[in-house]
This record gives sequence, structure tokens and C-alpha cells, in this order.
Amino acid sequence: MSKASTPPSNQISQEQMLDLINTLNDYSYAYHVKDNPLVPDAEYDRCYRQLQAIEAEHPEWVQSNSPTQRVGEKPDSGFANIAHTVPMLSLDNAFDDESLSDFDQRIRKLIRESLEDDEQLAFDGSSITYCCEPKLDGLAISLRYENGQLVRGVTRGDGLSGEDITSNIKTIYSVPLRLRTETPPPVIEVRGEIYMTKEGFEKLNQQAAERGEKTFVNPRNAAAGSLRQLDPKITASRPLVMCAYSIGYVEGWDQPASHYEGLLQLGEWGFRINNLMQTVKGAQGCIEYYQMLNDKRPTLPYDIDGIVYKVDDISLQETLGFIARAPRWAIARKFPAQEEVTRILGVDFQVGRTGAITPVARLEPVFVGGVTVSNATLHNKDEISRLGVQVNDYVVIRRAGDVIPQVVQVLFERRDESQSKAVVFPDSCPVCGSDVEQVEGEAVVRCTGGLVCGAQLKESLKHFVSRKAMDIDGLGDKLIEQLVEQNLLKTPVDIFTLHEKKDTLLSMERMGQKSVENLLAAIEKSKKTQFNRFIYALGIREVGEATARALTTHFVELEALMSADQEALIKVDDVGPIVAQHVQLFFEQEQNVTTIKGLLATGIEWDTQVIESSEERPLEGKTYVVTGSLSQFSRDQVKDKLQSLGAKVSGSVSSKTDCLVAGEKAGSKLTKAQSLNVPVIDEAGVIALLQEHGAL
Repeated sequence: MSKASTPPSNQISQEQMLDLINTLNDYSYAYHVKDNPLVPDAEYDRCYRQLQAIEAEHPEWVQSNSPTQRVGEKPDSGFANIAHTVPMLSLDNAFDDESLSDFDQRIRKLIRESLEDDEQLAFDGSSITYCCEPKLDGLAISLRYENGQLVRGVTRGDGLSGEDITSNIKTIYSVPLRLRTETPPPVIEVRGEIYMTKEGFEKLNQQAAERGEKTFVNPRNAAAGSLRQLDPKITASRPLVMCAYSIGYVEGWDQPASHYEGLLQLGEWGFRINNLMQTVKGAQGCIEYYQMLNDKRPTLPYDIDGIVYKVDDISLQETLGFIARAPRWAIARKFPAQEEVTRILGVDFQVGRTGAITPVARLEPVFVGGVTVSNATLHNKDEISRLGVQVNDYVVIRRAGDVIPQVVQVLFERRDESQSKAVVFPDSCPVCGSDVEQVEGEAVVRCTGGLVCGAQLKESLKHFVSRKAMDIDGLGDKLIEQLVEQNLLKTPVDIFTLHEKKDTLLSMERMGQKSVENLLAAIEKSKKTQFNRFIYALGIREVGEATARALTTHFVELEALMSADQEALIKVDDVGPIVAQHVQLFFEQEQNVTTIKGLLATGIEWDTQVIESSEERPLEGKTYVVTGSLSQFSRDQVKDKLQSLGAKVSGSVSSKTDCLVAGEKAGSKLTKAQSLNVPVIDEAGVIALLQEHGAL
């Protein structure tokens, strides 16, 4: 459906809407499964918004396979446990060419024994075909489709039963909500792996670090953690991919005679299948495939931890059957970790962008994993204690694929006590000299410098100017990086002196007269802010928007907050011992106090009048949702006003929502509110509400 041929939503027929759904699903399939986008993102977004508008006008037309239905509400409780129709079994492992050849010999022996005498004579074992597939490092899942419609997604669990995470599975665009066929099986269960690409994982961790949140250890943990979120909206925000690897169960459909052909059929029905899978003949073919994939492994866009070999003939699979909790007809071969022995020459301490201080071992250069390695991570203080590592120790280094080399073992028998030296963590930041802290229960030691630490400076400044902090439009990430690299920004205070460096700004890339004037105007405008935004902008660990609001509402004055001890801080709603410790330590740092005084000296100010009593917080206990486009205020401004009156502002509509503020093009949230009989007010209504309670 082209842009020119699309009528307004209020003139569209139900049949045209169904065509629009099919078009969007085709676009999504091409993008998420085939890696071959058919249209620009803007065209997809335009069609998607039109579909939202149609469904808002005609909620009775909403289809289960509509792309707008991928994200639902979170379950009232945890995930239900569901038994698998056919168990999801584990696999035996082969560790080398010899054990893989042994597996092939067992297969040939078992097949030969199942044949009649005359058939045994004619049997040629070397002709056994195996399907070889990369073993993706993710989370196994089983998807049940009835008459082509996705009805359930269940984790592998213990193999016999798993958790029902259907609402989260639906958010993954490479999972078809409906099979792409007019004649689907009455029932089919598709097994696959949910994983995260290396690029997606890096972006997810970068975003988490920028928000001051805990990062994931590896893509597999990230995928598993994302799938088990109780709120599907969190899962939807994660870059998850699903790749099908088998048909687990089927009713009323003649399954292809080979496993490989079955996967190709799944590909035609809308599933992503791995483009590196192949069929080979005999053990030698399996060994050659292993060598080929091992060479490709470092360049793949996703992690694999081995290869799965399956007898391709489905009838032979049935003949071979199972032993205990593993099929006889399949085996996995893991890639060996790549290790070498070398000596630690010294330990340096690096400060990351979130303040984490990481010990890095300087090594005698050693060739491992295809490269020469001279540094390896020791992770953190606790890991050094666990390993018992000292300078001048001989250690085992592991490097698998593109993973950062790490020290995994100390060879104590080779230690020379007269030469070894203990690894001593610094008491202060090696970059800025600020105190370091290690919160009880955490392994990471961090610099408390925050605003003044050069290692954290760029990220601190990006947070400081962000929309929910000081909201300085025009001061983007790239410009901040340029300004820091040219020593024009050393602390947030320097932002408010940029008007003195106008000529320098004009000489910078993509900074014309108008851009510079707009930037300086935005900086000046940002000086009129809110107390909670200012505290949030400081980037105190564990202090997000809600905690910043709670702190500023409780203490009212900056001086009171800065002088508060942990006992006083814990009395604040949403503040526990760990947060209290972070806040107190931040304000005890002389550099931070100096920076705050410098910021106030530039003219930053806010209204200190805060609504304190319950009588002055008339919306206490009420939950509001704000959606759509507003003309007189931004959504954030309306949220701030509602929160100042005591309301909780949520991002999704549920039966617990007390009121929806609906601007223009409110979309699916309006439809949901209407279906739940949630009261709805427009922009005029919320303005009247705020005026009534003195918030405007």
C-alpha cells in the first residue's frame, strides 16, 4: 500500500485495514527475518501510525496479528509453569574429532542393527546425512501455533516444563504472530533460540551505563534477563532475535522427510533460520564443517559456543530414539576455550565512564586466540582475592573469539615468593584523586569524582544536559566530545561560560552562526530549572528521576540535602541504605561541592516552594498516564506538574490507572483506556485540573 494510495483513516474500509496489516507484516518480515528492508523506516512508521489511528477509531477491527498488538500488559503475578508437549532434551557432547567419529560409528551401528539381514548388507554407513547448525549462545524456547496463530511461548526450563512468557515473546519481531501460509498445520510447536547480537548487546550495555544502571556480563545473560521481565515493555526495548532450529511437535500435517527441509519450510512460514546451516555426509563432512565454522566464528555478528549435528532423515531419528534425556541422533561439539600461560609484569588501574575502577594485568606478550596479547582484565577487587593473583605470578590467560582476554588461573607451583608482590587497590581515583568506594555486597570499586573525573567527564556531561536533567537543546553527544577533546569543557560549570568562546564555537564542525546562537540561548534558558532536575543532572549513583524528586520534596533546600547524613536520608521515601550512602559520599567530596557552587554562581536557580502536606498533594495515590501530542505543554511538563500534586505517572494503561490524559493522536493507549473504562481527559481537561489545584 503506497503513501499516495492510502486514504485518510476515517475513510478506510476494514478490508483496506487488513491489507495495511499485511503490508506492515511484510515490511517487518523483510527487515527482522530476511535482513532486507523493503522501505525506509519513515515509511514503516507512517503506515504504523495510520494503523494505530484506524484501530483507535474501530477497536472492534483490531486483529491478533496486528503489529500494534505485540506489546501487551504485564502479568499480575509471576510466569506460569507449562509442561512441554514433547520434552526439550539436552544433548551429549563431542570434544574432538575422535569423539565425533565415535558418534558417527554408533549411529551407523544402531541403524545397521535396526535393518533386516538383507538390508544390512546393502547399507552404506558413509552415506548418512547430517544437518550441521551453529549452536547459538542464547535461551531455548518452544512456540506453539494453532491454526497458524501463536498461542504460547515457553522457556526450556528443566526440559519437561518451562515458564509461559508468551507476552514477552510477542514483542520479538522475528517471531511471527501468524504463520505466513494459507494452510498452516492445526498444531505445530517450533523450537528455537532467543539471542542477542554482539552489536545489540553493546548498545544495550552502553545505554545502561549512561543511565548509571548495572550492565550485563554477556549477550546470553542479557537475552535471558530480558525474556524474564515481568513488564513486556522492557522486553520490547531489548534487541532480541529468535532463530528456529527444529520442529518439536506437529498435528495434522505431513512433516518433511528431512530435518533440513523442515527448517527451510519454517523459513518460508516467517521464521529466521541460520544461513550457515548445511547438510554433510558422514563424520568427515562434520569435521570439515567444524573447521569452516571455527574459522568464521570471530567474525560472526552473534556468539556461538559450538555446533549441533543432527541425523537429517526424520525416519532415522525415530528409529534411533532417545537415551535418558538426550536424543541418540544428535550431538553438540563445543569450541574449546583458547588458553595460554604467561607472566604478570604489573597491574594498572583503569577508570571507566561510570567510575568503575578495573584492574588490568600487564603481561609478558603471548600469542593466544590468533593474536598477541599483552593485557588482560582482572575484573575487580574480589576477583583478585578469589584468584590469589600477585605481580610476577605465572597465570593462565583465556581468549575466546573476540572476548577481552582474562586471567583465569594462577599457577601457584611456579610462584617465586621472593619476587611476587601483592596487588594493592588504590585508595583514591588514579585519574582525579577523588575517594573511591565499594558498596557492601558489590564487587566493583568506583571513583566518587563523578562531575570532575576526567575518565567520566564526557558521559557525565551528556547526562547533565539530557532532556530530563538540565535539558540543553543543541548540546549533543558529538559536540560535547569535541568540546572536551579541545579542553573547552572540564566541568559542567564550563557549559555556562561557552558564550565567552563564541568564536571558537563558530570554527567547529557544523556550527554556523544560527546554531551557535540557538545553543547559547538554550544554555541561558536552562538556568531556570527545577530542584529535582538539578539533583538528577548531578549524576549521583543510584539517584534516578523518582529518587531525585523524593529527595528534593523531602529536604526542600539544597543546603539541607547536602548536609544530610545517612540516618536522615533513609527517612526519605524511595531511599534505602545503599542510595543514602551514595548521596552522602557524593556531597562529602570537595570537588563536587566546588562544582555545585560554581553552577549556582552562573545563575542557575529554581523555585524552592514545594507542596508538602497531604492536603496540598490532592492527587496522592492516583495513577495518571499521559499520551498523544499536546499543544501548550510538553508531555514531560505535564508529568512534572501532576507529580508535584502527588500523582504517580505511569507509561502504560492498566486497570489500576485512574486517568488518561489524551492529546492528539493518542493511539493504542486511548483504545486500551476506553476498553477498561478508565476516565479520559484531553489537554483542556488537564490544564483545568492543574489550575484547580494551583499547579499552573
